[in-house]
Amino acid sequence: MQRFLDPEILAGISSLDLLAKTVVDGFVAGPHRSPDFGFSQEFAEYRAYTPGDDLRHVDWNLFARTDRCYLKRYRGETNSQITVLLDASNSMQYASGSLKKMDYARFIAASIFYLAIHNQRDAAGLIVFDDEVRETIRPSTRPGQLARLFAGLEHAEPRARTDFAKPLRHFQNFLHRRGIAIMISDFYEEPEIVVRTIAPLRFRGNEVVLFHILDPQEIRPVMKGSAMLVDLETDRRIEVIPAYAKTTYRAKIDAHIEQLRTQARAAGMDYQLLVTNQPLDTALREYLTLRQERD
Repeated sequence: MQRFLDPEILAGISSLDLLAKTVVDGFVAGPHRSPDFGFSQEFAEYRAYTPGDDLRHVDWNLFARTDRCYLKRYRGETNSQITVLLDASNSMQYASGSLKKMDYARFIAASIFYLAIHNQRDAAGLIVFDDEVRETIRPSTRPGQLARLFAGLEHAEPRARTDFAKPLRHFQNFLHRRGIAIMISDFYEEPEIVVRTIAPLRFRGNEVVLFHILDPQEIRPVMKGSAMLVDLETDRRIEVIPAYAKTTYRAKIDAHIEQLRTQARAAGMDYQLLVTNQPLDTALREYLTLRQERD
């Protein structure tokens, strides 16, 4: 199954719908099964009351015995609202092989949407951004939502520069309930700025997941001679030699990744590095683990 989920193989599948079904069905059928609660009204667990919760679900008998306010959660009530925020800036078009970072990000997002709507019955939505919000599809479970989300992914093409602040402000404008916010990006910004900009989502009770997409050559570049590196967003150019790539550059990219990982987790967000030559089930396994821990 690992070989079947190889992104280079999946890139040959013509539609995101079929690709997502292939990835998710193959993954869920394996050892890491989806924690699907379904729609039954069978009791699942207790959850502590928070202001704004429906008082009809409070277990008043438990309150009378313990003087603590808990809600009964039923299996049909554990569904979530999931929003994917997809970075479509110019740097996402980079590829050292046949698969662009943007394509890999589309694969990940499509698989998450298929899993959320088809398997989990969750509401799912999409925000595509660069230095502006390019497209918004509000979270929903209504008929046709999966097709709308796939179309949004298909139309997302890299351009302009990254601005994390605008999509976050836009997202907060229609955030009416807690859920999961999944940001997919190559995060070419100072880790402190990234975390400081995204962290306010946590204050509203959301689970926040950062999927950090990088090409293997961006982590461990292989150079046979001097090369001109071009920043795809600023067009800035710098000439480098193999010795720089093996020493100084590697130290800088390793430090960047570690700082982003450490600061994100310190802020209560989940972080996962995804390299475009890795099987897609790496991302799904992380996603399902987070859901299982939350539920």
